Amino acid sequence: MSTATAPAAPGAPNASEAAPPVFAVRDLWKVFGPKADRVPADPELAALDAAALRERTGCTAAVRDVSFDVRKGEVFVVMGLSGSGKSTLVRCLTRLIEPTSGTIAIDGEDVLSMDAGRLRELRRHRAAMVFQHFGLLPHRSVLDNIAYGLEIQGVGRAERRARAAEFVEKVGLAGLEHRRPGQLSGGQQQRVGLARALAVDPEVLLFDEPFSALDPLIRRDMQEEVVRLHREEGRTMVFITHDLSEALRLGDRIALMRDGRIVQLGTPEEIVGSPADDYVRDFVRDVPREQVMTVRAAMRPASAAETETGPALAPDATVHEAIEAVARTGESARVVEGGRCLGVVDHAGLLGVVAGVTPPARKAVA
Repeated sequence: MSTATAPAAPGAPNASEAAPPVFAVRDLWKVFGPKADRVPADPELAALDAAALRERTGCTAAVRDVSFDVRKGEVFVVMGLSGSGKSTLVRCLTRLIEPTSGTIAIDGEDVLSMDAGRLRELRRHRAAMVFQHFGLLPHRSVLDNIAYGLEIQGVGRAERRARAAEFVEKVGLAGLEHRRPGQLSGGQQQRVGLARALAVDPEVLLFDEPFSALDPLIRRDMQEEVVRLHREEGRTMVFITHDLSEALRLGDRIALMRDGRIVQLGTPEEIVGSPADDYVRDFVRDVPREQVMTVRAAMRPASAAETETGPALAPDATVHEAIEAVARTGESARVVEGGRCLGVVDHAGLLGVVAGVTPPARKAVA
């Protein structure tokens, strides 16, 4: 079975980790082909690789025995190359694609047992999708496109337009509310799609590679928009991408998929700092470690004298920030939380993290 939860991050668990998960997925399979349900039920078939399974059964296992939780308020990123199963997985969460076997729960409610009416409520009110292709209505204005989800919910015209106007401002489209989609750039159209999803006030936003068709500069702007909205609203997000830099930038935790399975689930720092296997190691090989790893990875115990001097850094400061602080002052930097010195970082420890050769004694410091 795939890993159900990430290894605990350094430090005490926060409130979101202690709270019940928004989505709880266990032993999930999605198999396409004849008599698909026999594949997860038969250990011999389930163990076959993709080519052998197709040859023997005519089936393709797009999602293989996947388990994970999505915590309230986090950005949970599912990342993988084309064909890894990530888009199939996110569509299974709201049964846009019907799973073959396993369980999915949202706030403890069994998604697979929902009838048609309950599923409509799930998709309209609780989990809103933002797709790569915006699906905007070309004959409607920006304002009316944003209000469309509220219209489907039966909200009155005046109220839905008022709420839509709030989100025009929130996503940076003020002054464009009366334009049609054809008069907008790709980035502006994606902002309309994002605002439309936000306007229905969903518990979870599900993003299926929403920015992959955008130009690099517009894509970065939209990533920053997601970061800003998450910071302001704390909304739970599940984000699908094939782009590692996007995953590392947006994700609180990342599930890296290959051939339908989750090969590693963890924080960006865990993925980059402790790859689970050679596949993950190759994936993250070119990532600037100092931009992802935090000072906890380089920290050592402080002597009595060291607790009183040197620049102070928060535990989640990056190694890059620490290198700048140590180089600027010529002193070891203190890692301080709640007025307490947790340890110190120095040139040797920081350079060790950059080189990927952190001494074991440093790793053990919490």
